[in-house]
Amino acid sequence: MKILLVAECREGRLQANINDLLGFAAKADAESALFLVGTQEELPKFAGTLYLADSSTYGEYNPEIHKQLLLDTIDTVKPDMVIFSHSSYGWDLAPRIAFALKAAQISEVVDFVDGKPIAPVCNAKLRRTVAPKTAVTILTLQAGAFSLAEEPTTTPTVEAISTTATGKIEFSGYQQADIGGVDLSKAQVIVSAGRGIGKPENIAIIEGLAKALKGEYGASRPVVDSEWAEHNRQVGTTGQTVSPKLYVACGISGAIQHLAGMKKSEFIVAINTDKDAPIGEVADVLLIADLKQFVPILTDKILAM
Repeated sequence: MKILLVAECREGRLQANINDLLGFAAKADAESALFLVGTQEELPKFAGTLYLADSSTYGEYNPEIHKQLLLDTIDTVKPDMVIFSHSSYGWDLAPRIAFALKAAQISEVVDFVDGKPIAPVCNAKLRRTVAPKTAVTILTLQAGAFSLAEEPTTTPTVEAISTTATGKIEFSGYQQADIGGVDLSKAQVIVSAGRGIGKPENIAIIEGLAKALKGEYGASRPVVDSEWAEHNRQVGTTGQTVSPKLYVACGISGAIQHLAGMKKSEFIVAINTDKDAPIGEVADVLLIADLKQFVPILTDKILAM
């Protein structure tokens, strides 16, 4: 199987999600090529051919131009699969490529088993194995779903690519989103609430422990979607990415989207009634307990110290 990985550049810097792409390639054990609109100064480590377009000429994003550059590369490489990150770049470009090629597109892939992509359904409560029927398949990868055992050290063979295509959109730059409220990325201790807290009134339990530990409280996406906590408290791929010294996950099962936002924490404690919850795979300590009983007792003990 041959695959083409689509890397991303932002403000002249190669994006870290290339590791997800390379992790997928390693798991698929596939012959890989890489596409990038970027710069010669910021090249990825990759054992293969890199098809590079100059971002100073074509912009870091222009839908029509980048689509044509990628279609030309696909015509050269003739891959079985084209792999994007499930990012704003991938969200926009992947369906354009899928439509142009009349190819199947599978979004938010979290695993790859026996040559078939696996994607979440039913709000990530279930997973489905997909068997595409088109000659080429377009995939977007959920952030954090694939990882590398070792960082690559090989310099790629660079093939410069160009196009005469033009677009009606002009890229003007990036605007930093206003986080508002609390900035969890600066917190040294975070106590996060998951669906397991049961009801909105129990947010107070989580906030109490966070205050006792002189930290901030966060939340998983289901808690925020239920409007039990403000969006600026959300941790995960659609919220804030955090790396505190201590992260306490209360009633959080451990969906990939959440893990991607907190797995770089220095020390992770998970409190859950399910001993097989995925959060246990990244936790340093997994406590099998009812958080509604355990957390108030723990808070009282800390305040009494």
